[in-house]
Formats: sequence, structure tokens, C-alpha cells
Amino acid sequence: MHQQPVTPISARKLASNRANAARSTGPRTPEGKARSARNATKHGFTSSSFAVVRLEDLDEVARLKDDLLAVYQPENPQEVFAIERLALAQHNLFRIARLEAGLMTQALNEALNNAGEPFIPMSEDLIPGDLPVVQAQNRNFALACGFARMAQRSNVWTLFLRYQAQAERHYRRAVEDLERLRSLRPTLPPELPIEPTAEPDPKPSAPSAPSAPDPDHGPTAPPDPLGRPSHQNSALPPRPGVSAVSGMPEPPEAAEPPSTPSSAQIAARPS
Repeated sequence: MHQQPVTPISARKLASNRANAARSTGPRTPEGKARSARNATKHGFTSSSFAVVRLEDLDEVARLKDDLLAVYQPENPQEVFAIERLALAQHNLFRIARLEAGLMTQALNEALNNAGEPFIPMSEDLIPGDLPVVQAQNRNFALACGFARMAQRSNVWTLFLRYQAQAERHYRRAVEDLERLRSLRPTLPPELPIEPTAEPDPKPSAPSAPSAPDPDHGPTAPPDPLGRPSHQNSALPPRPGVSAVSGMPEPPEAAEPPSTPSSAQIAARPS
């Protein structure tokens, strides 16, 4: 898949973004911090997506998350993500416990017959005549027999122990990551600013074709560089004595002085 090239941000722009982030104080009240912590959550955390059908409660993960939110009070989206991860780790520990109970039940079922008695009874040395043996002790013996049978036939218990150890490691790492993010609160703003995306330079527009001259008013005058109105584009002709450029009254023209008649003109006059 072809990826679009990323436009690098200049050093001046990056320094400006960091300076703006340092001046950001973020929300001050607990309510504002709780709201802002969920502003950038866009991945759609749905608790029902992590539940086993017909076995686990659909709202179990949501309740675990609500409890963690009330305890840790996250202040940014990364802390919210760490809390969601911690809620899933806790949920996985409960699932491991249920799986262990199911394996133990299977082991007990392997050692009991339809009458509920062990296939392999206890030794006579373990059941003296003067010592009563309760049903729970018989069940414990049958559970151990079933466990031994399962371990001989497959490596299911080895896989279970590996799965259990992995779940515990995930839980510890989730707690450590959340504590690490909380320790960074004095150095990071509650809400990190979004880096602006560099926009491409706009394409130069094609020059427009010159408009045809109006036959009624003559050619159109070019626009004035000072933004002054022009009456040549108007439908009404300019008024007499008013400048067509500035719209102000024009000064009256100075009268020409009378010319002195020449000697020929004087001689031509009738006497």
C-alpha cells in the first residue's frame, strides 16, 4: 500500500508548539479533568467485546474500569488507555481462576463413576476401622486421581500454568505503566496540543480572460491602485464639474487674460 509522504515540521514551528504546550494549564477542576481525559479516546472501548459468550458478565470489564477510574483519576488520554489495559488484565486474572476451577472439575469427573464413587478406591491402610472418612476427603482423593490422569494424557496443565504466569505478568506491567504515566504528570500538560498538519501550497489560478467592452459606455477602465471608485464602470455618466476619478468637485478653470490687439487690427477697424 502506497503511503503519502509526511511533510516535516520546521524547527521554528516545533519550538513554537512546545512553547504553547508549556504554557497550557489544562482543566483545573476534578470534573474538567475527568471530561478532558476522555476527549481523545477514539478507539471505542466496549466491555462486551471482551466477554466470553454465555459464561462471563458483559459489564464486568466496564465495572472494573469504573472502579479504576475512581481510584486513579486519570488526567490525560494515555492514563485512560493504561487504566483500560489494567481493567483487561484484572478481568483476565478472573478468567484464569474460572479456567482453573473448570480444569479441576474435569479432573474430578475423570475419577468418578456414574454413582459418584472413585474408580480407584482408597487403600485400606488409609481407612482404618476407627477413623471416619468424610465425603470431602473422598472427593479430594478422586480429584488428585483425575489430575494425574489428565497430566499423563496431555500437557493441558503445563499450558494452563504458562497462561496463568503470563496473565500475572501482564497485570504487573499494566500497574507499572500506569504508575510511570502518573509520575510524568508534573512534566506533561494534561492535554497535549495537536500538531498542525502542513497544508499544500494552493495551485495558482488561471488568469481570467479580459471582459468585452460595453458598447454603451465605452471601454472599461482598469482598477485604481488606491482603491478609488471609477465612474467609467457605472451606468450613469459623471456629473459636470465632478472628477471622474476622485468624485470631488473640480476647481474652476482660470480665465485667459485679454490679448492686446496688433497694429494691423487697429488699422483695420472702421473709423
